[in-house]
Amino acid sequence: MDSLEGAVVVIAGASSGIGRAAAQGFARQGARLVLAARREGLLEEVAEECRALGGEALVVPTDVTDAGAVRHLAGRAVEAFGGIDVWVNNAGVGAVGRFEETPVEAHRRVIETNLLGPLHGAHAVLPIFRRQGRGVLINTISVGAYAPAPYAAAYAASKFGLEGLVESLRAELGDEPGIHVCGVYPSFTDTPGMMHGANYTGHALEPEGPIYDDPEDVAETIVALALRPRARVTVGALAKLALLGHAVAPRVMEAVAGYGARRHFARTPPAPASDGNLFEPVEEGRGVYGGFNRPPPAWAAPAVLAGVAAAAAAAYVGFTRRNTRH
Repeated sequence: MDSLEGAVVVIAGASSGIGRAAAQGFARQGARLVLAARREGLLEEVAEECRALGGEALVVPTDVTDAGAVRHLAGRAVEAFGGIDVWVNNAGVGAVGRFEETPVEAHRRVIETNLLGPLHGAHAVLPIFRRQGRGVLINTISVGAYAPAPYAAAYAASKFGLEGLVESLRAELGDEPGIHVCGVYPSFTDTPGMMHGANYTGHALEPEGPIYDDPEDVAETIVALALRPRARVTVGALAKLALLGHAVAPRVMEAVAGYGARRHFARTPPAPASDGNLFEPVEEGRGVYGGFNRPPPAWAAPAVLAGVAAAAAAAYVGFTRRNTRH
């Protein structure tokens, strides 16, 4: 597409955070939006914002864990606007806690939302894209598709799985040059997601250190992909460094992540267990931002880069020594 004026864009997970910012971004370009999430009243609020910004907006309350509801969402978009140009799989949830202390039902719900939700979306929209001969499927994946996430194992499993789904769909659609499947990989982002998350740690959920990604930056990336699709886009320096670190020294990344998580929760105040928004939507956390962001210290990025470089050097030395012995 040369322009998003009049383009039909479906956003699953549009009520807050990255999804809400993306809806606003597409509206500024004159898109016709179909907004989906579980919180209908909040979706209406987002729709009014989009109309004020110059876009059209249709609200379709949807639970992405329900394949029939997602098919209905696609059908409503086609019925209202005649087709679908862009589909954004953005809905996501999280559950934080030691793996064995987190209820199996919570693990399952994370997988259902973060992996089966995008699968349901792709399954509903790809037949429409094939009939049209074109379309852009954008998936908010996260650096969690590559890096370990101690105390959030189901979240990481869902994102690793989503990465496999996206790569497989790209391979399968190799004979459809007009259909694009894109992945967006932010690291931790300052959204209301932390307010929404299920918590089984026994401690308060608080950000550890500076927040690096702005949801508006992630939303701008999503809007840009609709016009110029690419297979993979990372957002923020921390995401790029995490990917590099996992590629060159995965065991080091595991050790650092595990130590950091244990140390973090040992220092946060006690808090009761909560299912968050896993099974029912919650009222809090309605905007684009979570309000946790603060500028990182000047030494943060260089220190992380130095650590990755040291790990890469160690990995390289170990590799060459092994090859020399053989």
